[in-house]
Amino acid sequence: MKPKSLVNIGDYSRDDIIRIIETASKFKQQPNRPLLQGKVCGTLFFEPSTRTRLSFETAINRLQGRIVGFSDTATSSATKGESLKDTIMMVSNYADIIIMRHHLEGSARYASEVSPVPIINAGDGANQHPTQTMLDIFSIYETQQTLDDLTITIVGDLKYGRAVHSLIEGLSHFNPTFNFVAPEEMKIPEKHKIYCDKRGVKYHEFTDFSLQSINSADILYMTRVQRERFTDLMEYEKVKNIYTLRNDMLSDSKSNLRVLHPLPRVKEIDQDVDSNPKAYYFQQAGNGVYMRQAVMCDLLNIEVE
Repeated sequence: MKPKSLVNIGDYSRDDIIRIIETASKFKQQPNRPLLQGKVCGTLFFEPSTRTRLSFETAINRLQGRIVGFSDTATSSATKGESLKDTIMMVSNYADIIIMRHHLEGSARYASEVSPVPIINAGDGANQHPTQTMLDIFSIYETQQTLDDLTITIVGDLKYGRAVHSLIEGLSHFNPTFNFVAPEEMKIPEKHKIYCDKRGVKYHEFTDFSLQSINSADILYMTRVQRERFTDLMEYEKVKNIYTLRNDMLSDSKSNLRVLHPLPRVKEIDQDVDSNPKAYYFQQAGNGVYMRQAVMCDLLNIEVE
């Protein structure tokens, strides 16, 4: 029987999401537990990462697990032409679970199909980033005390933003209303609008980052324009600083509004926003440790008291 993996946020039902949020809350209260003692976790980062890699490593260390892997493909046999399948099969000999980031869309799904141990997708190209979505949903629940019937304004790179694509799917269980704010070059792909239509999820599209889209929101989810996804740098230059959130733009927003960002930021949130109590992106990043602890324990069938 194939082991459980987390490749796509669609692998989780509404009940799964709620259950894992409850587990993450337990870890937030007490993150240091010997639950991965005797376990080896493989971390395969074929693409650069700071927050995701470090939060997974912190999560593993706080659970007393061991880590093997690489954060730079230059130190792996991929530089010698080794196939992804062979890399996965080799590492599965050493590790009880594999955490993988890869530049190719669909790579994590393929890895989960050939691996005898669970795979966690830490980002596959512009496709999906399910543990980012889980920590985002955890942060939303923490700040709103509910996941149901919220208005979520998502701003920036909606075309290539894998965190955005996963978030739409993850929140679709909870009757959200989305405001999609993006320039024409970065608008939400058609397949995600079709997904919303099929699920009865309400959404509105804007090219203007207006106060209306901020003031109607419970969550303002900012994203950076990702230079690494562009093949034409002239196109990137046209849109890279198109939207910037300034502190004064939050003055008439709802009292419960929280600003999230999957980070890293470039210029899409002014630094003067950091001191606003509605800014929650650094706490959001911190929640990555607790959520990733919860996901790993779930996939390894480890009970958390």
